[in-house]
This record gives sequence, C-alpha cells and structure tokens, in this order.
Amino acid sequence: MVAETDLDGRVALVTGASSGIGREIARALAREGADVALAARREAALEELAAELDGVETLVVPTDVSDESAVDAMVEATVDELGGLDIVVSNAGVGAPGEPVAETTTETHQTIVEVNINGTFYTARAALPHLLASDGNLIFMSSIAGQYPRPATPMYAASKWWIRGFALSVEAQVGPEGIGVTVVNPAEVRTDIEVLGKPVKDHFKDEDIVEPEEVAEAVVFAASQENATISELDVYWRGKLGQF
Repeated sequence: MVAETDLDGRVALVTGASSGIGREIARALAREGADVALAARREAALEELAAELDGVETLVVPTDVSDESAVDAMVEATVDELGGLDIVVSNAGVGAPGEPVAETTTETHQTIVEVNINGTFYTARAALPHLLASDGNLIFMSSIAGQYPRPATPMYAASKWWIRGFALSVEAQVGPEGIGVTVVNPAEVRTDIEVLGKPVKDHFKDEDIVEPEEVAEAVVFAASQENATISELDVYWRGKLGQF
C-alpha cells in the first residue's frame, strides 16, 4: 500500500532550508501538514520562509552544520519547541569549483569536508535517538555525483559518494530498530549552488534540469512511509542516462 502523504502532527527538521532544494522541501512538508524547523546559516531567509508557511508551526534555527555543538542545539531546540522529531532531511551542502586536484586548495577541501561530510554526520548522530523514539524517517541528500564519477568536480563528488555510503550503512544499522532511512540522488537541479564557477541553473537548458519542487515531492514520499523504507530515490531529468 502506498503511504498517505498527510503529515499532520509530524515534526520535520530541514537543514539547508534557506534556498533551493531545502526551501522547496520545507514548503512541501508544510503543505502536507508537518510542523517544520528551518535550519541554515541565513536567518533572514529562514524568517522569510517561515512567514509564508501557513497553518503549521515553524521554528527558525540559524545553524552552521559544520559546528558540532550548533547541530546538537538545533536538534534539541526542535524537540523542545515543536514537541518531538519525526522527519529529518539532511540537505545542507556546498558546491565546489571545477579544477584539477593538483590545483585544489586545502581550504576548498576542508570546506567541503566540514559542511557536506561532517555536517551530515553531526545531523544524523544528533537526530537518531529522537527518530528511534518516533519510528521516524531520516532522509539524506546525495546526488548523481554520488553514483557516477565526476571528473570536473572530484571533491564534491567524493563528498556525495560518502553521503550515499553513509546513508545506506546507517539504514542497515537502524532499520531493524524502526527508523526509515532514504538517500535521494538528484541529477542537476535548478538552484543557485555554484559548480564550475557559476550557479547550476545557468549550466543547462530548461529541459535538461530537474526542478527543486520535483526533488521535494520525492522527499515527501519518502517521509510519508510508516512501515516501509524507500532506500534510494534517483531524480533525473528524462534524458539524463542517455548521456552515459
């Protein structure tokens, strides 16, 4: 049986919620009735988003996911203020410049590791005890870059391969305890995240890109599962695999 997508009474936490995919995920979860904690570094953008989410409770939690203690506080604030935690979408991430590894700076490497990898780990670690209590759903945002080699952006690709491997391993570990774990792998999405020196949306024609709303609907489907777990969801524009 396909799960109903009515999330009334559920509490969701979305990282990277200030723009792009994260913003659309928050909107989609709220439309289905979930109360939503909004986390990202840009407080003003989060407040703007919270103001438009009618009919549900919202919580703005300005958070740098590379800061371990800030992530712990983010999760605790969500539980304390919204009354629990049922859905966590670990979406925060950064892109990378397109450059040869020999020219990649240590600063670039460290930023990607701190946000994409450490931030994902900190979020999952802090959230899992609460999701165990609620038989909740933990959703990770990876990428097609976590499935196929990406010679133009090896550091970004490596971080997404890590997220995918981590998510699937976490699923094997906590699935028997009642937690649903999903990894979502979008292809190119119309967002402002910078790759190869300009926003992703500026690299592609309209028909060769996925909309953030489409990724958000996939996340809602995964978050709506109460018994099954949707292990992986690939969200590609229809001609994507013809490129390989």
